[in-house]
Amino acid sequence: MSASLPDYPRAEEFNQMRKHIAADPKQGWENAWQAGLTPWDAGTAQPALKELVESSGLDLPRSGRALVPGCGRGYDAIYIASALGLETIGADISPLAVARAQAYKDSVAASVDNVKFEVLDFFAAEEATYDLVYDYTFFVAIPPTMRPAWAKQMSRLVKPGGYLVTLVFPILPETDVGPPFFVRPEHYDDVLGEGWAKVWDQVPEKTLETHVGKERMIVRKKLV
Repeated sequence: MSASLPDYPRAEEFNQMRKHIAADPKQGWENAWQAGLTPWDAGTAQPALKELVESSGLDLPRSGRALVPGCGRGYDAIYIASALGLETIGADISPLAVARAQAYKDSVAASVDNVKFEVLDFFAAEEATYDLVYDYTFFVAIPPTMRPAWAKQMSRLVKPGGYLVTLVFPILPETDVGPPFFVRPEHYDDVLGEGWAKVWDQVPEKTLETHVGKERMIVRKKLV
């Protein structure tokens, strides 16, 4: 089992980021943002998300509410709000991340008025329900011991008939360090259990160069 992230861009930035998280699992994310250590930041909405929305043929909701936990600079939250028309909340535990997301929206998507950004601890979120929740790198940002709690909260937050969209990344050789923590698509199944129908499970054709061979898009519909 490796103690580092093999074949991973900006590996040294991740090493420095992990020091902040190890020192304080909550405040560490804010400290990483303040130190300019955001190696996960792709600078754009994920092509795999755009492909899902625009080309999959899935009957994704076009009205209602969406949640993007661990939204970072907000690229995907803004895209979901714009492309699907959902009242979208981009949530992050870091106040600076939320401020940066709002600044990014104001600079490039000022006309998108159905997205807002909030400082929010996902695990303490109230039991509002959402028509769609999108997880990209949030699952791998939390320690694996917290994944059952992640699943329990997702089951609370996604309304019956709603969608849980998970972009599984990075799919890399097993490692004992993180974040990002070691992940495989079946890890989501292990904790979510019954009550979901898998309606999409594909390796994206459109992706970032650094994501090729390292991601999978999986969509589940909440049954009960």
